[in-house]
Amino acid sequence: MISIDDIRAAAERLRGIARHTPLLPSDHLSERLGCKVLLKCENLQVTGAFKIRGASNCILQLTEDERAHGVITASAGNHAQGVAVAARAAGATSIAVFTAASE
Repeated sequence: MISIDDIRAAAERLRGIARHTPLLPSDHLSERLGCKVLLKCENLQVTGAFKIRGASNCILQLTEDERAHGVITASAGNHAQGVAVAARAAGATSIAVFTAASE
């Protein structure tokens, strides 16, 4: 079970890596759904997606020795970009692998 302390620790690890992104109201969706709708603008991250948060949190918890071996991901999209940026910020190398069908 993830605790509030785990969330706070992750937020601290991400400070300076993941951008603080705004919650913006959507009048259109709020009207259509009959309730207040806020959009979390993770498209404003350097990678254009929220994936940098999970990748960074994971990589930053690796030991120095583990980071020295580098990280690998099987992704041809947002997760691969998140891993690459997170690895660079942590001083680790990264490799993204994907099938030819992903091209």
